[in-house]
Formats: sequence, C-alpha cells, structure tokens
Amino acid sequence: MPSVGVKIYSVFFKLFLRHRLQSLAAAAAAGDLDNAAFGVSCRPDEATAPPNPAFSASADGVASKDLHIDPNSSLSVRIFLPTPPPPSPHAHLLSHAPSRRASDPTPTPPAPAAGAPYRGYLPHAVASPRAAASARRRLPIVVQFHGGGFVTGSNTATANDAFCRRVAKLCDAIVVAVGYRLAPESRYPAAFEDGVKVLKWIAKQANLAMMTKVRGGVDTFGASTVEPWIAAHGDPARCVLLGASCGANIADYVTRKVVEDGKPFDPVKVVAQVLMYPFFIGSVPTHSEIRLANSYFYDKSTCLLAWRLFLSEKEFNLDHPAANPLAPGRGGPPLKCMPPTLTVIAEHDWMRDRAIAYSEELRKVNVDSPVLDYKDTVHEFATLDVFLKTPQAQACAEDIAIWMKKYISLRGHEFSY
Repeated sequence: MPSVGVKIYSVFFKLFLRHRLQSLAAAAAAGDLDNAAFGVSCRPDEATAPPNPAFSASADGVASKDLHIDPNSSLSVRIFLPTPPPPSPHAHLLSHAPSRRASDPTPTPPAPAAGAPYRGYLPHAVASPRAAASARRRLPIVVQFHGGGFVTGSNTATANDAFCRRVAKLCDAIVVAVGYRLAPESRYPAAFEDGVKVLKWIAKQANLAMMTKVRGGVDTFGASTVEPWIAAHGDPARCVLLGASCGANIADYVTRKVVEDGKPFDPVKVVAQVLMYPFFIGSVPTHSEIRLANSYFYDKSTCLLAWRLFLSEKEFNLDHPAANPLAPGRGGPPLKCMPPTLTVIAEHDWMRDRAIAYSEELRKVNVDSPVLDYKDTVHEFATLDVFLKTPQAQACAEDIAIWMKKYISLRGHEFSY
C-alpha cells in the first residue's frame, strides 16, 4: 500500500484538482474563457521549468528549447537533445579516406588504443566523404504527450520536463514533448489533431533538411524554417510515440492515423508506442473501475468531470472512440496492423483493467504488447512531481528504455546502438 504521506497528499491533490475542474466548468458554462479560439497549452498556475539550450548548463547533459510551431493556435513543443557522443577516433579516416575501387583489397582498420572507450561499430576506413556524412550517428525521436485529463498539465511543467530529460538520457534519443491545446477552451478533437500536426511537422523538418542540400552545397530554400536539432541529429525513421495518462490516448490515436495512411507523415515511421496508464474508460464498468473507483490522486468521479470538459455535451459518451479503444464500431485500422505497444499500469489505478484488455487484444493478433505492472503504485506514479525520485518511477523509465531499444536500435534486438 502507498505510504501515509502519499495518502494524505492524495487527499489534498484530489480536492485541488476537483476545484480546478469545477472552476473551468463554470467558466465554460458562462462563456468566460479567454483565448477560446487560440487555445491554451499551459495554465497560469502550472509550475513550469525554463528551457535550457546549453549542455554545459544542465546537470544531466540534456539540452532543451521551446518552439511555437502553429501560428494559428497555442500548439508548441519542447525539444530535448542529449549530449552528443564524443567523436570517434576513426572519424578523420572516414572524412579524408580516398575513394576505393571494388577491386582494391579491403584495408584493416587500425586497432583502438589500449584503454580507449568503445565507440560502437564504424564502417571500415574506406568510405567516401559522402558515405562519411551518412555515417554520422542520428538519434531516434520520441514524441511525448503529457497527462492531466486533457484539462491540466503542460509539456513545460516541472515534472514533465524532468521525466522527458530522464527518457532522453536513458534512451539516448531526441524527445519532442507536445504542448497540445487543453479543454475546455479547445475540446475534442483539438488535442488529438495537435498530435497529428506535430508528427507532420517532424516529417516536414526532415524533408526540408533533405531539400536544403543541393549538389553538395546548401540552398537557402526553406533554411529559415528548418529546426536544426531535428535536422542534424534526428532519425525520423525510428520514431516512438509515448503518452502518459490522457497522453496515451493521444499517442494511440496518432499511431492509428499513421497506420491508416503513412504518406502524409513520410519519412516518419512509428516503430513502437508506449502507453503509460492510459486514460481509458467505457460504459460497462470493469472490475478495477468498481473496486478502485475512489483510488488515489485521480478518482473516477473527478476523471468523469474531465471527460465532460473534453467532450462536448452532444458527443459525451463513455464509449466514445477517444475514451474506449475497444468500443464496438470504433473504426480505424485493424489491430494487427498496429506497431509494438508497451503498456504501463499501476496497482492502485482504477483504469488498469481496460489497459490490460487493450494489450490482450493486441497480443491476440500477434502484436508485441507486453504489460508492465508496478506494485504499490498509483496513476501517474512515474510522471507526477511527488513520485519522480521514487524507485518505482526510476525503474519504470529504465524498463521503458530497455524495451524501446529493441525497436530503435540500429543493430536490432540489442540494448545499445
């Protein structure tokens, strides 16, 4: 069971959250919401962390910066870039080696100096400068969607910033944290559409980066709109979607859109998704929804209020496609076409049974979809600020990284690349 301190904190957390949601519901009913057309991606009372674009200034060696990517809405992203690896001792051989004919014997690469750290596999020192340029290591891209019941939370929140830094460090990947529009200013499908927009934006950055290279030089076409971190270091062909709580619903929706029609997202390839304690619900209560309805931090009645703020009055239905992934007639691509899906659940979370059921349906059609169940944990145990330093939160991030590297590794099913 959670500690006494967690239980006490949970009581005040639920009271404060319910008060926030009721205030937003009253403001929406009275039509007093500001920026309803433009939307908001962060509440004024949200504790946020500033971006840190310098590697040297961050204790974990992860740089970050914020970008507002849609002039017509509040949609934004925070990009996290881990410290680039030190240059390989063979890098000068790759850049200066003369071109070799097919008939020439294959030279033996020089042995590394005694005690030198392992730098990973490098092609033999016979590559042309063009091959050398392509040999530079690129990082996979993790697109992260924060939680908060579609109504609260932010991609720049202190806890979310710390979690994304942890993921970037453990996975050695670029993390793009999405600041989607919140309800009730922007109801369904605004948050889901923002997720699709961000993936298309990443695809656009990759395409512009390729278009700016003309005959070995750099053309100015599109140069002002290219995001340099993604263009220089990102590998869009190894993209993972990761969502926490309601962010898992968004990640699953975006994944389905990519599976349905991948052309608008080319060259982005979603190789896996991670659903952390997804915000699923349905009209027929599951065993956990009955037994744990009044569970810690996010009880069922408070979450129902969040759903009423997210879905319009006409659309409100607990079997809505945004709420229930297994609802009859949901549509979308067949489950057998979905990418590998890791599901994280908590022992004291009333939403756990529906997440397990979704994972089981994926396994029935031979999709790799394991479930990680953590004992003595609650909803958002790995992403709430009060839990970030707990052993369960740290173990969860490490377990996610180990599983994810099966699909983002350039070597295949290994834990490093």
